[in-house]
Amino acid sequence: MWCRQRRRSAASNAISYYNADLLCRAGVNPDPAAFPKTWDEVIALSARVKALGDGIDGMWFQWPGDDWMFSALLFSHGARMLTPDERDVGFAGAEGLASLRLLRRMVTEGGMLNLNGTTALQAFAAGKLGMRFGSTAFLRNMIQSTGRSFELRTALLPVIDPVNGRLPTGGAAGMLTARDPAKREAAWKYLRFSTSAEGTALMVRNTGYVPTNQLAIDDPRHLAEFYRENPLFQTATLQVPRMVPWYAFPGTNSVRVTEVMVNNMARVVEGNATPEVALADMASEVRRLLPRRS
Repeated sequence: MWCRQRRRSAASNAISYYNADLLCRAGVNPDPAAFPKTWDEVIALSARVKALGDGIDGMWFQWPGDDWMFSALLFSHGARMLTPDERDVGFAGAEGLASLRLLRRMVTEGGMLNLNGTTALQAFAAGKLGMRFGSTAFLRNMIQSTGRSFELRTALLPVIDPVNGRLPTGGAAGMLTARDPAKREAAWKYLRFSTSAEGTALMVRNTGYVPTNQLAIDDPRHLAEFYRENPLFQTATLQVPRMVPWYAFPGTNSVRVTEVMVNNMARVVEGNATPEVALADMASEVRRLLPRRS
């Protein structure tokens, strides 16, 4: 018998990582409650940190690779990728333009360098980067990479519309496909454990992912005490009310759509196109790749 089962095993959202020592040197309160609530404040703080000199940069926004962090900016405006009927793009309006303009301002005003994920992590771990914005899934790796070089802290990601703003959810899921009854049963036992409160708690402690099992968050036997003792990990759970699905484009061209979006984001970051031009090109190319409807 052919059997398929799926269970969500891990979820993530984007958070703010920062070097508390560099913020102190820039004359800023490093407490997470005092961390900037708006991107205007973030960009201004980035410029202050960069002004410390000695090869120090202010910020890095995890934009290369996919459209997830563009979604974080777009969704935080309360906007959406496509129209509700999925017949046309929904990012080509004022919110999409504001998102690309913000990305460009991170470079021109905040001094953000065009780094990839590996070099950004290296710079941050070396104490040469003040703020890093990206997935909570990297948290354990960030802690291990920074060690005791400086005090690492996390804070909520700035959201532009405090009422309607949302953040995309990343993560992973386990899928069972088996014909053999013994293998199917063994795999199902593993999936049940990995998505249980106990299995979810293990995943959270070793990564930084957001629990997909509420019992893991609330039960003192699992994560309740862990979060009290490890506030860096709790930040992402505070954003759970804002989490919405990471948008999956319909049709067979979803990978190409993502490439189009990333390539146009690169043009903005590198200064090879204005946000206005890049957004128009992005919208035109994505429209061409959407499924044709009669």
